[in-house]
Amino acid sequence: MSAKYLGSQFDIHGGGMDLLFPHHECEIAQSTICNKLMPARYWLHNNMITINGKKMGKSYHNVILLTEMFSGNHPLLEKAYSPMTIRFFILQTHYRSTLDFSNEALQGAEKGLKRLLEAFENLKGLIQPTGLEPDGENGSANEALEKKVLGLIPDFDESMNDDFNTARVLADMFELVPLINSMKAKQIQRNSLRVETLNLMQTYFHNYLENIFGLKEETAAEQQKLQTVLELLIDIRKEARSKKDYATSDKIRNQLLQMGILLKDDRDGGVSYTFE
Repeated sequence: MSAKYLGSQFDIHGGGMDLLFPHHECEIAQSTICNKLMPARYWLHNNMITINGKKMGKSYHNVILLTEMFSGNHPLLEKAYSPMTIRFFILQTHYRSTLDFSNEALQGAEKGLKRLLEAFENLKGLIQPTGLEPDGENGSANEALEKKVLGLIPDFDESMNDDFNTARVLADMFELVPLINSMKAKQIQRNSLRVETLNLMQTYFHNYLENIFGLKEETAAEQQKLQTVLELLIDIRKEARSKKDYATSDKIRNQLLQMGILLKDDRDGGVSYTFE
């Protein structure tokens, strides 16, 4: 199936560490025999997920679906968490490390994401079209601050090249947040950094936050509307399937998929969804 859609060899194959043997080793053996090639150039095996320090699993009765996280409808959750919060939470941990879900950790991620996105908006406000301060200040750049920023920015790329270390990229971003906010509040003069340095910092924040990590602002109202619409469509689809109207059922699923929303029919009769 992978060869049909991705070719005899593709770039990245993901999966959990528990699939390393025998599943993925079998894939390698089968592909090597059939296509004379390894199926993937890079293998990314993520570590296990735990809930409050305990392994997640059906036998432990502690599985939380993404849809339940988005709605907050689960006994282990104190509230609903947005897709951006969940994404940011996952990115804060290296994929080879254990990921432990807890209300405290998720709420911390929610606050952290808000702080980071606010700093990004502040950074964009520091860039003037003329490259000059609005009040006419044109003092010399602070060489210590220049050195700090120009030392951290290249580390973004180095971290991603070092086994997709998203956690270290975010840590470097948070190193720059106090500087950005202090410049916004004029506790540090904006011309303490050269215009070229500010532009470089903004470019890297934009590329990593929005283009690579896919993080963006969400409002509670927009999230609630999306949740309501999806639940309505899922109910309509369930009704269509009960009437054996598979044309309507497939149409709903296929059109949502085109929008980047994948519906999954669970064995217990429920329906979950993920954002692709």
